[in-house]
Amino acid sequence: MESAHQNFRLQRWILLVGIVLFVIKVIAWSITNSVAILTDALESTVNVVSAAFGLYSLWLAAKPRDSNHPYGHGKVEFLSAAIEGTLIGVAGGMMIWEAIHRLVVEEPVQHLDQGIILVAIAGGINFVIGWLAMRMGQRNHSLALESSGRHLLSDAYSTAGLLGGLILIWMTGMVWLDAVVAMAFGIIILITGYRILRKSIAGIMDEADEELLIELIDHLNTHRREAWVDIHNLRIIKYGSVLHIDCHLTVPWYFNVQQSHFEVDALEKSVQERYGNRVELFVHTDGCRPSACRLCALEVCPERQYPFESRMDWTLDNVISDERHSLQPKTRSKK
Repeated sequence: MESAHQNFRLQRWILLVGIVLFVIKVIAWSITNSVAILTDALESTVNVVSAAFGLYSLWLAAKPRDSNHPYGHGKVEFLSAAIEGTLIGVAGGMMIWEAIHRLVVEEPVQHLDQGIILVAIAGGINFVIGWLAMRMGQRNHSLALESSGRHLLSDAYSTAGLLGGLILIWMTGMVWLDAVVAMAFGIIILITGYRILRKSIAGIMDEADEELLIELIDHLNTHRREAWVDIHNLRIIKYGSVLHIDCHLTVPWYFNVQQSHFEVDALEKSVQERYGNRVELFVHTDGCRPSACRLCALEVCPERQYPFESRMDWTLDNVISDERHSLQPKTRSKK
């Protein structure tokens, strides 16, 4: 729970800083009348609103599970990220529209030197806060905080490019470049919003995370015990930072309940060594069949019917299958 409180505290700072930076950018826009700076200010409104949603979602995700939410409240982080991605996309569309309007109806730009200084200060603060948020979000496995961090870093990078454009306009006096720069960064923001929205929808729909599955399968292959004849029907569902993992573990059929439970405990311990206490593991045990003897490496087996031939490495394809694995007996060629 400590990680959840850390996430909440940092998100609270993100909201407060976002409000301050929005005010700074509005002042810069009012001084310069630059549509490029206006696009940056519009994105800051998204920062503030999404930070508020993120703060609420992290507060809710930190609450303990209850009778109405037996799996906890972590799913709300995906909803928060979806709202943030949508708002970013809307802001990107507004930036592009305003840039097109400014290309058609040209307006003067003034006091760019003052605007450049204010925007540079805001961009630097955004970069620091965004980097901290993304690092903590990755460490604490919080999609809401990581999305906020990525958004702020994207904002900082776009601000850096915006500064380059503003400096070019200031040096050359080509006012039409203001609208071109605004349009370019509107497109970048639109793409960022789509990526965040796509990732959040994947979490809401419990889309299989192949990268996470492959990482877990590699870990199990490395720490495999002899009595783990087979693992299949592996599933991972994410509830915010919590991973719910369920699978079928095949053990020797003659194991009693205590022996089977010992192997399940060993599997759970191995997974928790890799992912910590954020894992909930549900394991169904199956008894082995004679057809599995050829892939079973258990040295002392009183019931072995076929000699061991080769160990089947677990892969993404065979582990997510709902069928127990085996090596079929070799057929003798007819002479």
